[in-house]
Amino acid sequence: MYSNPCAQYMPATNYYGGQPAYWPYPYNGGQVRPSDYLPTKANGPVALKDYGEQPFVVNIEQATKQNETFRTALWTGKNLQVTLMSIAVGDDIGLELHPDVDQFLRVEQGQGLVQMGDRRDQLNYQANVGTDYAIMVPAGKWHNVINTGNTPLKLYSIYAPPEHPFGTVHQTKADAMASE
Repeated sequence: MYSNPCAQYMPATNYYGGQPAYWPYPYNGGQVRPSDYLPTKANGPVALKDYGEQPFVVNIEQATKQNETFRTALWTGKNLQVTLMSIAVGDDIGLELHPDVDQFLRVEQGQGLVQMGDRRDQLNYQANVGTDYAIMVPAGKWHNVINTGNTPLKLYSIYAPPEHPFGTVHQTKADAMASE
């Protein structure tokens, strides 16, 4: 009857009090939903602040597109940081180097040009990027991302380990450059 002799002893469902045992949220008669633990309700705006070192779930695409600042730290932990960026038309992140930090960037809106290299005057790696593209920057590589489109370039960046202080908000690129 059973292909696995142990299967006959396993319950067909894994429920406890009507709630799946793996469900990560408390069961409260069906009144508590996973969305109750999110920083936004019913696709409303995300409160853009640093939620660091606390458990956190967010619609990253929504938060990224909503961001209007050059850089806002969304989550800063001990080993990882997520920042949101909005690069103005014709502007760039600015040529930079993180000696001990690997960086991941994902474009959620717009288009741009990525440049990387071993020296600031030798950016021999170039790639065009657009919506849904991911960029991996190894520690020790000079890099820049230039907005080549006609709308703000919206992206998020993950640094490992964190690159900016907890709660960082740079309204403009000039603010970011002044803080460094």
